[in-house]
This record gives sequence, structure tokens and C-alpha cells, in this order.
Amino acid sequence: MNDALQDELAALLGTAHVLTGDAATPYLTDWRKLVQGRARLVARPGSTEEVAAVMRACAARGVPVVPQGGNTGQVAGGVPGPEGDAVLLSLARMNRVRAIDAQNDTITVEAGCILQALQQAAREAGRLFPLSLGAEGSCMIGGNLASNAGGTQVLRYGNARELCLGLEVVLADGEVWHGLRGLRKDNGGYDLRDLFIGSEGTLGIITAATLKLFPLPAARCTAFAALAGIQDAGRFLARCRAGLHAVLTGFELISGDCLRLVTRTYPQQRAPLATLDAPWYVLLETSDSEDEAQALARLEAVLATALEAGEIGDVALAQSSAQARAMWQLRESITLALAEDGKCIKHDVSLPVSAIPSFVEGCDAALRRAFPGVRNFTFGHLGDGNLHYNVARPEGLDDAALHAMQPGLSRLVHDAVHALGGSISAEQGIGRIRTEDLLRYKPAVELRLMRAIKQAIDPRGLLNPGVLLQPPPL
Repeated sequence: MNDALQDELAALLGTAHVLTGDAATPYLTDWRKLVQGRARLVARPGSTEEVAAVMRACAARGVPVVPQGGNTGQVAGGVPGPEGDAVLLSLARMNRVRAIDAQNDTITVEAGCILQALQQAAREAGRLFPLSLGAEGSCMIGGNLASNAGGTQVLRYGNARELCLGLEVVLADGEVWHGLRGLRKDNGGYDLRDLFIGSEGTLGIITAATLKLFPLPAARCTAFAALAGIQDAGRFLARCRAGLHAVLTGFELISGDCLRLVTRTYPQQRAPLATLDAPWYVLLETSDSEDEAQALARLEAVLATALEAGEIGDVALAQSSAQARAMWQLRESITLALAEDGKCIKHDVSLPVSAIPSFVEGCDAALRRAFPGVRNFTFGHLGDGNLHYNVARPEGLDDAALHAMQPGLSRLVHDAVHALGGSISAEQGIGRIRTEDLLRYKPAVELRLMRAIKQAIDPRGLLNPGVLLQPPPL
């Protein structure tokens, strides 16, 4: 049967960039293999003008569009649902660095630019782009902004939202908003940029962004410390903040179970400490404008007082960039090791830092009572209150049994988070996976306002249907 939309898009983009059948299949499954979607076709535009043309063609026919970046998300926000009527729009070809303004400390890039390539372009210009994620070798900046990604340096530099000054966005009807302004101050009305950041492609398609750059640090110092208990983590963080101030860049909490899983799964990765029997560890990093000797002395002084106070036990201080990279590789390998272990139930939660010990201890105990044998693998960005609270199946259970446990288990976890004033999504978004959870925990007035914004900007619901917001009840 002739498909007029496919023919029109092939004429716009070239037949090589309109994919169907087996060629489209790799785009239709999320990274975690939780959602297998269907699409009418995959379109791969190479410019903002082509994105706008695709949107106009789809809008004319009432065809929904699902934007996709690197497809590295954890909540299936970049893959279509099961209906098969949507066009999946891949931004992978739009990967250019458009401009670097070193004097203004900004870089303008297209949405398909790989995060690692963006970081490298900034370094070559003598600047730092600080957003850093485990998936930085394959995730794309458009998706990072659409999900308001966090990462390991939020403590100092903020989320993706704080790093963005301007956007270029294609709307549902194909109109383009040209908002690539590299201004730190622009108080001329509603902040449209902030509407699109974190909207998961439901309000518009981000095609380019102007981002903040920073001076390259003169010295980076990295340390790995063992803790006797999670209660010590908050005290140690407070000491580091008091002694290191703004140079404290990262403060990562890692359970002993996570670290032992990584070293079992990847024996070539050696732990920096002599023993691995501590229940908790902290990986911390400073980025300093001082020379290396001064920066090292400053960190050593803080670690020495923490040792004397009993907040940390054994501690290793990286003596080279290679040792620092090895410490960070342990942290970044946790997600991969969990995947090797088998499927697990993931939770990306945010809490007041002061509430994290009581949450972890209370929720761990509640899970053991309700679901005997489950295994907790908890890690995250303690400095900004974000935990990746992963629950693996008991030994001997299969994936089907774990899947059957998931609704009740996640309800228990999210109820505990909500009771402590936290959020069920810290940095990964809602996607297709957590829409029902959003309805349960988001206040009604917030849901009403979100739906009003969606209705105003995308009244026909053509952009990423089924992601973030479920239709309101009839």
C-alpha cells in the first residue's frame, strides 16, 4: 500500500534517512529492554529546517512524533508505544558544534551532539563543560536537556537546566522558536527555555542549545573512603563542605554490596582500598583553581580530621590521573554490573540529604520483611540528595517472578520517599515507565498546570504521546 507520508519524507530527507522494517527496529527498543515499541517509520533529519518540515508533514496528517536522541534513558521516554502509528524522529545526524564563544564562556551545539564530543570540544577551547554521566559516550545533549539530566557534578555545577542559556525548538506545528541567546540575564517574561528542559519531548523538539562553559580546573583531586555506617555519610559530607567549600565537585555514595558486585563482575578492576568489607563507601572529587600541591594539601587536611573524628575508616587518595580514573570507573561500572547480574527494579529518588540514612535503613528493612531475599544495590549522588535505589531479585528467582514483585515493591519504596518529602524521579524523568507513579504522588494542582501547558503548546497531543503525562481522566 502506498504511504504518502513516507513518500513525502523520503523526498524531504532522502530515502536513506527514512527507515522502515528491519532497518527501523534498532530504534524501537529502550536501553533497558523494557519497552518494545512500534512506529510507522523512522525519520532522520539532518537540520533544524528538516525537523520542521517533518513536523509540518506529520501535523498535516495528525501523525504523532516521538523524538529520540541517544536512547540511553532509563524510563523509555525516547521510544514509541505499541500503537505503531507514530513517526520516530532521530536527531542523531544533527551532531554539529555550531559555535564556541570563549570570551562569553558559551558553546552552541545541535541536539544530536554526543555529550563526550561536546566535552572534548570545550576542552580544545580551553574550557570545561561539566555535565558528566555514565552514558556520556553515547547520550546526546538534546536528550540530556529534555530529561534535565543530572550526573556526578550537580553538587557544584547544577543539573542540565542550570547549564543551559538558550534553546532552539521545533514546535508541534513545525514552527521554530529561535531562542539561542547566550545571556546570563534575560528577565523579559516567562522563561520558555525552562518549559522545554525536562519536558521529555512532549512540548517541542530541542534541535540546538547554547550552554555555559567554565574555566578548566588547575587541579583535580580524588579520594575513596570507607564508612562504618550510612549515618557517617552525612557528617562526612558536612565536613567536606565546610572545609572545601565550592571546590567540592562530586560526592558519591556507594554501598559495599555495589562495590563488591563490580569487582566480582569485572576482576580486572581493583578496589583502591586493601579490604572490601565496609558497608558503605564515598568517592569524592575536588576541582580547584589552586596548584596541585595546594589542592592536595587542602583535601588531605579535611580527610585527616574526618579520620580523627571516626567519620571515615580507611581512605585512599589518588596519586595520579590514572588512579583517579580507576576510582571513577568503579563507580560508573555499577549499572553495567547490575545488568550482568540480571534484571533489577530501579528507583531514581531524591530526598533531603538529612533524610537519606533513615530512608535507606527503614526501606531496606521493610523490603526484607515484605519480600524476603531481595538484594539492595544502592548508590548515588549524596551531595545533591539523589539515590539510585536498586532492588535485585532473590537468588534463584527468575525475571518473571521479579516482574510480579515490581508493583508492590516500588509502591513501598515510593511511599517511603513521599513520606519523607522526596521525589520519585530525581534525574531520569518519568518517561513511559513512571506515568502512573506521577499520578499517584504529584499534587493535583501541579498535574492540572502541567496539562494546561501541554494543551496550550501541543493541543492535538502529537508530541511523544504516552510519555510523562497520561491523558486526564474522563
